[in-house]
Amino acid sequence: MYRRFITAGLLLLFTLTLTSKPRVVILATGGTIAGSAAGAAQASYQPGVLSIQQIISSVPDIEKLADLKGIQVCNISSQNMEERIWLELFKTIDNLFTHNLCDGVVITHGTDTMEETAYFLNLTLRHTKPVVITGAMRPATSLSADGPFNLYNAVALAASPEAHNRGVMVVMNDYILSADDVTKTNTVNPDAFSCPNYGPLGIMRDGQPRFYRESPFRHTASSEFDITGLNSLPVTEIIYAYAFSSDVAINALTAAGAAGIVVAGVGHGNYNRAVSKGIENASSKGVMVVRSSRIQTGGVDTAAEEYDSRWPVSYNKNPQKARILLMVALTKTRDAAEIQRIFKEY
Repeated sequence: MYRRFITAGLLLLFTLTLTSKPRVVILATGGTIAGSAAGAAQASYQPGVLSIQQIISSVPDIEKLADLKGIQVCNISSQNMEERIWLELFKTIDNLFTHNLCDGVVITHGTDTMEETAYFLNLTLRHTKPVVITGAMRPATSLSADGPFNLYNAVALAASPEAHNRGVMVVMNDYILSADDVTKTNTVNPDAFSCPNYGPLGIMRDGQPRFYRESPFRHTASSEFDITGLNSLPVTEIIYAYAFSSDVAINALTAAGAAGIVVAGVGHGNYNRAVSKGIENASSKGVMVVRSSRIQTGGVDTAAEEYDSRWPVSYNKNPQKARILLMVALTKTRDAAEIQRIFKEY
């Protein structure tokens, strides 16, 4: 069950605290970081059990980093993340920054869809203040829970002046990871996140960020996308290519009214004849199709024999990120050339 969302009107009731410390708001959505198991070494657990105040109280010295406020947005496992929660996170953070109610935001989040929430906010939050997402691979009751240190690092990063204008970042296992490239690369290990194409932005050490690179893509304050006032987003879906895959999935999604479809192709974004016919059918019905790849690194570009300019390519974006960029792009254009330009810049 969802907890009642914090509305923009309620956020305006925040009392501005006169303090020398940075003001950081933690938005909690649940996940493993809020999880509980029956035993300290037990692998199975229930996510989304602890409240944000319980999580904060478990982290030594975190209050020394910033003037903290916690908001329980929801308490779910992140495989149950929904569009309405994304939009509520966007509206809440936009309101916090627009009204100068804080200097940075941390989101606690389940790891399964963490990269997707990060990228959505990276495209839509047009602010320079830092937004940092973190979580855990082990529940709070684990013998060696990673959540407390991850949260400590996330708050330290959100409170740092060096974190401004770097886009939405993910902090896991001491790494600072960019929303445009971060992905989950292990199902259970605490070292579960990486930026496979470009490497981490930096690391956290002694509560301080050390940055080694910047994102080469447009994000946050430089984004052209304005979703203010939207209560829903264009329906976009993903189909997966494999040996002798059929056109059943793409035809079903087309019939169901999808506005956009991303093909997670084999190799350099390729697909067989059956899927090709499904793409032709989808395009004839006004569906925007984008070619991505199920391969983790290398991306899909236009320098290939199989390239067809009718279908935009995702460049370095994996299928799940390509879906989000296509979803946001469709809020402003349905022109294939424009969408290809967007994929190149973001």
